[in-house]
Amino acid sequence: MAKVLVTGGAGYVGAHCCYALARAGHEVVVYDNLVNGHAAFVKWGPFEHGDIRDRVRLKAVMAAHKPDVVLHCAGLIEVGVSVRDPAEFYDNNVSGSLVLLEAMRGAGVDKFVFSSTCSIFGEPQTPALAEDHRQAPLNPYAWTKLMVEQAVKDQAAAYGLRYTVLRYFNASGAAPDEGIGERHDPETHAIPLALFAAIGKRAGFNVFGDDYPTRDGSCVRDYVHVLDLADAHVSAVNRLIAGGGNLSCNLGTGTGVTVLELLASIERVTGKRVPSARDGRRSGDSPSLVADNSLARRELGWSPSRGIDVCIADAWKWHTEVEPKLFEAKRSA
Repeated sequence: MAKVLVTGGAGYVGAHCCYALARAGHEVVVYDNLVNGHAAFVKWGPFEHGDIRDRVRLKAVMAAHKPDVVLHCAGLIEVGVSVRDPAEFYDNNVSGSLVLLEAMRGAGVDKFVFSSTCSIFGEPQTPALAEDHRQAPLNPYAWTKLMVEQAVKDQAAAYGLRYTVLRYFNASGAAPDEGIGERHDPETHAIPLALFAAIGKRAGFNVFGDDYPTRDGSCVRDYVHVLDLADAHVSAVNRLIAGGGNLSCNLGTGTGVTVLELLASIERVTGKRVPSARDGRRSGDSPSLVADNSLARRELGWSPSRGIDVCIADAWKWHTEVEPKLFEAKRSA
């Protein structure tokens, strides 16, 4: 088993990866600045507070823990904010990743798993996105991820870094029984926003666009359960430890769900009505984003098993039962 340093391990995807890694027998160390992460999510190993741009802190943490693998989940993710403040995104996501890779090189750590995104592909040219799809990002956030991907490949060629790049589609769901789930500020993801409308925390849910060339006119997205994503990270770590070669692959279910189908699923699973309103198309939204996950299935032995109803049920339990108690208790302490 390996010791894995997880940057952003107190965040949404990072915390679920820590849970899955620990369950698989790996030793986990969380490195997070807690700007977007949550101390309450750090449960499966020691915590090191720090920023990925802090060379001195990273050097000390690498020396203290001597990780075998670095799983890099830390980064800014809000697309709209990246358009308004691209400098911050390039500084954090790109410069921070370069500092992290430098610290790894100095410590002799040569195995790297990178959390990337399907948005590097831009406007889809095919019904399902495979790894050889053209790469044409539409916003600064996506550009930062693609730039880091290229830096990783260049450093692999120059320094012998061994890597796996994992490109997420729409991460969804939660592990409510483990006390972790989705908690962003601001929240921009469709499932929690729709659930908030059903709960009454929001006035309603906006459906952007009703004239896309899809089966009901609304956008199609590929919702992959965060625990399925976490399992892929465990497989990526295991593969690198076993000597597997460099790999970049897409992580999605391969099944698309329209926005209107998503709302219908939420109402069926929760028994609650989701008040919604139609709005015009939103700039930058693609009609359809669905993964071709055959490479991940073949190389990682990965098979996502949780469908959209499970994503919704787990997210509903998290947002209605677990999250309020966990963070209300934290405020009251």
